[in-house]
Amino acid sequence: MSRRKKAIKRKLLPDPKYHNVLAARFVNSLMKQGKKSVAERIFYDSIEMVADRSDQDAIEIFQKALENAKPIVMVKSRRVGGQTYQIPVEVRPDERTARSIRWLISHARSRSERTMAERLANEFIAASKGEGGAVRQKEEVHRMAEANKAFAHYRF
Repeated sequence: MSRRKKAIKRKLLPDPKYHNVLAARFVNSLMKQGKKSVAERIFYDSIEMVADRSDQDAIEIFQKALENAKPIVMVKSRRVGGQTYQIPVEVRPDERTARSIRWLISHARSRSERTMAERLANEFIAASKGEGGAVRQKEEVHRMAEANKAFAHYRF
């Protein structure tokens, strides 16, 4: 048990355009080298592209994409008696969101479209339909947890 004080969770201000805390969190994760204005421009351009390509509200598609990429369980390594087991563990709600954001960004970066805004827009659309790299990674994590369900009794 740690003797230090529990870290205080700071409230995040909603983003200026859509007044959405999730959007602000996404922009902060997208940002590289402290260049927030560049990250905001990329995010807002991708949201506009999503709005142009679909008839639904773009922020709703963004939130649906995040929801579809959120993992429920994941595996953690635990060493028991000289062997390492992959133990399925439930994911906390804030960690779910953080992982889905990270996965959406990393899979958007690995896409082959021309600009990052296009890549993000296509990843949002794919994830909102239940496709795309981030959703595939979530399903892979769930498969791993299902396969190692027998070791659940080693939980921490």
